[in-house]
Amino acid sequence: MNQTFDWDAAHEALPLLLEGFRTTLLATLLGTLVAAVLGLAIAVAGRAPSRLVTVPVKAVMEFVRSTPLLVQLVGAVAVFPTVEPLTTGIVVLGLHYATYTSEVYRAGIDGVPKGQWEACRALSMSPRRTWQAVILPQAVRNVLPALGNYAISMFKETPFLAVITVQEMVFEARKYGADHFAYTEAWTLAGLIFLVASYPTSLLMRKLEKRLGH
Repeated sequence: MNQTFDWDAAHEALPLLLEGFRTTLLATLLGTLVAAVLGLAIAVAGRAPSRLVTVPVKAVMEFVRSTPLLVQLVGAVAVFPTVEPLTTGIVVLGLHYATYTSEVYRAGIDGVPKGQWEACRALSMSPRRTWQAVILPQAVRNVLPALGNYAISMFKETPFLAVITVQEMVFEARKYGADHFAYTEAWTLAGLIFLVASYPTSLLMRKLEKRLGH
């Protein structure tokens, strides 16, 4: 391993890391989409009147939240070996974070004033119309900053995908370091790219929280 930082090695490694960053970004965006949609579905299902719905939903949530993401990734690959690793990674990331975003949605739904529900019933609005036009718009607005923070957390956990051979940025950094004995350069650049990508987003989430009054 080089004892000093080799700028030539860094310059050579950068295109490979940026290519891996594209995969990292894709996994984060699609995983966040899965988590946002599935988390909302879980939150709504958790309010179902039938225990035939709520009990299995809660059981799955507890299982996912009680096991490490790394174990879930390896287990999913073992169960579905023919599925593309990137696809498996996106689904597992989305499912893992959906169990957390569902709690965020639940808090947002509970935060809608009871008067809104009563007004909808007084106007004889259907349950579907009540959810779509009144409840969900207010609930989602209240939880946007929290959802954004989970997206940032997911972005920083995408390196776990390297374990199932997804060629994201950390995978490329490790491969370049092993091939050229330039671990310092590759890992330093990977860390800087993560910082440059996530820090501005964190600032944006803080501003959004202040604007929404959180």
